Amino acid sequence: MQRIGIVCGSYHREAVEQMLAFAREEAKVLGYSVDWVHWVSGSMEVPLALARMMSEVDGAACLGIIEKGETQHGLAMGQAVIKSILELQLQHNKPIGLGIIGPGAEPHHIEPRLEPHARSAIQALADF
Repeated sequence: MQRIGIVCGSYHREAVEQMLAFAREEAKVLGYSVDWVHWVSGSMEVPLALARMMSEVDGAACLGIIEKGETQHGLAMGQAVIKSILELQLQHNKPIGLGIIGPGAEPHHIEPRLEPHARSAIQALADF
């Protein structure tokens, strides 16, 4: 059984808790053991939490929401977070499933994406 970890951004805590439930269900279906769940303030803190756990797990997923704001802050943050996650995959030679909705998500985009984004973040680990 593969041991995985999940990092969750808590800025939209209630929605991300739903994502975590879907991710746990999908992990169970795929035979993964979720050994590590860590909550961070928001998506910007996800890469550091992932970096700290990668030596303890066979793969990881991250869940969060980057909502559209009035400025380009979310877009810039999202690009930095995704780039950091890609670098961590290469550095550790382990998969990291991306389950972050956005950047640029508007409130009506969030609910319909909770389940598919969470499940696909776990399914991405099966590719390796």
